[in-house]
Amino acid sequence: MKLFQMQKTQIMSPFIKGIAFSIFFLASVLSYSQKTIDKIVAKVGDEYILLSDIQNQTLNMLQNNMEVDDATECRILEGLLNEKLLTHQAVLDSVEVKDEVVNQEMESRLRVIAEQIGSMEKLEEFYGKSVAQIKAEFFEVIKKRMQAEQMRASITEGVDVTPKEVKEFFNELPSDSIPYINSKITVAQIVMYPELTAEDKDNALKAIQESRDRVVNNERSFSTEAVLVSEDPGSSANGGDLGWQTKGTMVPEFEATLFKLQKDEVSEIFETQYGYHYLQLMDRKGDNYRVRHVLIAPKVDKKALYKTKKRMDSIYTAIKRGSITFEEAALKFSDDENSNTNGGKIVNPYTGDYKWDMQNINDIDPQMSRFIDRLGINEMAEPSLYDNYFEQKQGIRIVKLLKKTKPHMANLTDDYQLIQMAALNQKKEAVIEEWTKTKIRNNFISISEEYSGRCEFQYDWVKKGS
Repeated sequence: MKLFQMQKTQIMSPFIKGIAFSIFFLASVLSYSQKTIDKIVAKVGDEYILLSDIQNQTLNMLQNNMEVDDATECRILEGLLNEKLLTHQAVLDSVEVKDEVVNQEMESRLRVIAEQIGSMEKLEEFYGKSVAQIKAEFFEVIKKRMQAEQMRASITEGVDVTPKEVKEFFNELPSDSIPYINSKITVAQIVMYPELTAEDKDNALKAIQESRDRVVNNERSFSTEAVLVSEDPGSSANGGDLGWQTKGTMVPEFEATLFKLQKDEVSEIFETQYGYHYLQLMDRKGDNYRVRHVLIAPKVDKKALYKTKKRMDSIYTAIKRGSITFEEAALKFSDDENSNTNGGKIVNPYTGDYKWDMQNINDIDPQMSRFIDRLGINEMAEPSLYDNYFEQKQGIRIVKLLKKTKPHMANLTDDYQLIQMAALNQKKEAVIEEWTKTKIRNNFISISEEYSGRCEFQYDWVKKGS
């Protein structure tokens, strides 16, 4: 179960290129506190590139055990030239990125770096700056990066590929560039949750009140209570500690409570969609905070689960007899709002489609593998207990295996969407290349002799005769 508000996530295929932001960019930028004398090594319009920009990225590569050779600085410089060209054009075209969006990106990156280092305090100690100073110093750097990305998106807006182009792209791929695809499944489900009664809620509320009393009366430490009592599997083993988070990450009721607290203060009991909580504010720095909490979710009565099971048995029998289709039953009876209008098919949040590899689906639904291993294609598992870990609910569900592919080399029949994405990305890259060549010719660009004399660039940044 996660208290984090769900966000749509996309995972890029290994053979799809792009200039997606590196989450470690800010870490490399911050490293320049150890630089010596800085200087300008290139300019694109009004945008300039410093020697430290190149040194920082080189240092970051070394810290992440990436290979660095004699041509590394030249490759980094060309990447920065591309970025500055996009940023320069974004300014000319009045491409804006709102300050609140930049702040959210900054918060996200700082949180990741803090988690790697150990805490916000260690981050401040390591860089010799407060979080507020870091944000103020690098706000414009992050904003320009985001402007460049937005400019890039606007250049390729409207670019699409036809089925013929997808086929041609695939047929022209070298054999060693065709990816190996793991076994994938498509599954559907019908889920029914018993109604929670007032008594169910009262029992949970009584249990968490007793838990909080033990903490505030010093009968148990907060962390011990969380390990023994809390029903949040994501934090219970850590004494309820959710680590450093930033404003907007947790559900509203959770944050409304924590932002009223002083450091080390224990909150009153409050309710979210997951159940009843109380929390302790461990530390806070502006919009960043660290808390621990205890969660107890109301449990449905066993008699209610039994009644739901009998009802689902009837639905299962009706589907087997052909009185109703699985898709019709999902629409009519399923309480899973994420799948009931899709014929019960479960969407993979990592890809946005219905295909899953077993690792992905077991991360989200650990119970799924026991169904998949014993089902044939288009077979259903009999109704069984379902523990929804994300929403802390218990119910009854029927699972149906719709498709299961064997591990294979990618092909147009089974993996069209993946290949289409790769073909589209290649077409976008071609559009960007033509745009870049045109803009290089029409803009003032200068590169110091230190680099222009020794670097072999992909583009003609160094104009002949200049």
